[in-house]
Amino acid sequence: MLNKVPEVTVYFWVIKILCTTVGESFADYINETLGFGLTKTTLLFSVGLFIALVAQFRLNRYVPSIYWLSVVLISVVGTLLTDNLTDARGVPLWISSTVFAVLLATVFSIWYARERTLSIHTIVTTPREAFYWLTVLVTFALGTAVGDWTLELTGWSPGKSVLLPLALILAVLVAWKLGMGPVLSFWLAYILTRPLGANIGDYLASPHADGGLGLGTLGTSVLFLATILAVVIYLTVSVKDRTEPAQLSQQRTPVSDDV
Repeated sequence: MLNKVPEVTVYFWVIKILCTTVGESFADYINETLGFGLTKTTLLFSVGLFIALVAQFRLNRYVPSIYWLSVVLISVVGTLLTDNLTDARGVPLWISSTVFAVLLATVFSIWYARERTLSIHTIVTTPREAFYWLTVLVTFALGTAVGDWTLELTGWSPGKSVLLPLALILAVLVAWKLGMGPVLSFWLAYILTRPLGANIGDYLASPHADGGLGLGTLGTSVLFLATILAVVIYLTVSVKDRTEPAQLSQQRTPVSDDV
């Protein structure tokens, strides 16, 4: 089958951050505002994620609508995994962060031992796709735990909390420009966009008295879901994030670096 993951362009990162924001705000809206509770909210979105991933795995190529729907849902479920441990089970955030970090390292180790690559440009078999989505789920849970733990330690306001993950992402970008491996750079940035998106969501949703913009969790969720939908429609029509055209272009124009 063709590669099941989009090309890493600016559109990829824009939608990824939007998805992480939705994962934070929409989960809070269903859980707290509507009063579903953590257990029912987790079950609801887990069922939705299962259905979306079944559709994703049945495809033989990347389809923007199904792929990004899966990312939105997995961002919510990843957030809820950490929230369940912290709020329902009373697990300290430093323990959650450590457990998810070890779990992520384990998934990466098994993935590499089996496939000899962690590149998202080669998600062309079902086992690789399974490793990919498991990794994505763990990165969302880890990003949530580390982000919340950082806020717990610093006590920063919603607006100020955006600056740390943003600075770390920029540091990864600089390191990549200076020669750090593209696969390592990608996954570091992928993990860091989770607390960035979540902190942006908190900043937009929090009331003015707490240093936020006061949009609320529903307003933030609707705004970002609408933006995701608009970008996904654009990508579906323009095919700007398809891996195959990029590979054809590289074949016509030799490059010196293996990406």
